Amino acid sequence: MIPQIDLKRQHDALRAELLEAAGRVLDSCRFILGPEGQALEGELAAFCGARHGVGVNSGTDALLLALKAVGVQPGDEVITSAFSFVASASTIVMAGAVPVFVDIDPQTYNLDPARLEAAITPRTRAVVPVHLYGQPAAMDAVAVIARNHELAVVADAAQAVGARYADRGIGAWGDAVCLSFYPTKNLGACGDGGMVLTTRDDVAERVRLLRDHGAPRKYTHVELGYSSRLDELQAAFLRVKLKRLAEWNDARRRIARRYAALLAGLPLTLPVERPPAWHVYHQFTVRTGKRDALAAALGELGVGTSIHYPSIIPAQPAFARAEATGTCPCAEQAAAEVLGLPCYPELTDDQVGRAAEAIKQAVARVC
Repeated sequence: MIPQIDLKRQHDALRAELLEAAGRVLDSCRFILGPEGQALEGELAAFCGARHGVGVNSGTDALLLALKAVGVQPGDEVITSAFSFVASASTIVMAGAVPVFVDIDPQTYNLDPARLEAAITPRTRAVVPVHLYGQPAAMDAVAVIARNHELAVVADAAQAVGARYADRGIGAWGDAVCLSFYPTKNLGACGDGGMVLTTRDDVAERVRLLRDHGAPRKYTHVELGYSSRLDELQAAFLRVKLKRLAEWNDARRRIARRYAALLAGLPLTLPVERPPAWHVYHQFTVRTGKRDALAAALGELGVGTSIHYPSIIPAQPAFARAEATGTCPCAEQAAAEVLGLPCYPELTDDQVGRAAEAIKQAVARVC
């Protein structure tokens, strides 16, 4: 079996360092807002090209707190992609705002800037572009439109830690950039966690307040916040992994290039890296109208796959609105066709080759 992801192999290789990191935290008895978290915030901000990093409890919390920090208020509209994980839009609702869904570029799967301006109204306050599958959205175009309309940009980079756009780290683009440390991410915790990256001092200060009950100091609460702190144990684990992140992202890119060469000529749509984006391949996603049959055939041949995502967000029951259905045809088609192949740094050349052979067999059978 070639699994779609294999965290055990990663953790086996790092076991001694992870245990040492855990011991360091246990010995310190600093479990919340301590030196490990502070160090990770600085290291990861620098790695991603931001001035500040603020660790929080999850990628979802990162989005919610970032939206609030840039000034999104109840009744505002926030534009985002129709094709993403639900948190890209649910956090807009949790902030009291209204999500407005825009269709995607069918090649990159990211929000199509050409459709962005038409979605802006007098109530629009912010834009949430999503760097889906590890490829940054067209941030130069988004930035120009946002600046012309005085909109904040809060990027959902849950799948794109370490990616770059126009030779700048993703942390340098937008008013806030939100990361997730869900275990399967390119930089994954051994639990949950997230971070807000920003170049704005005021945004960093507000997220720090909101993540800790609105308290600039103990028992002084200047606004309503809640508990969303990245714990020290996860920060320590992430610091171990961060040392390898550049190497791991390079490995994902090598795997993607090998797949592209081995699968050329098949009736599959392969991923496209569109410069000046620098893709980190959180997922290597192919497309076919026979997606479900192909996934079943690959499972029989011992190759794991995944579907990110089988439904667009506006079609989810929590977002059911008659006027939203059918307005994002590119996103709807992608949701019916995308299939993620095994793509993780520990995947060997032999496994990539065997997976490619299995894909050829499966395609010949079902496509």
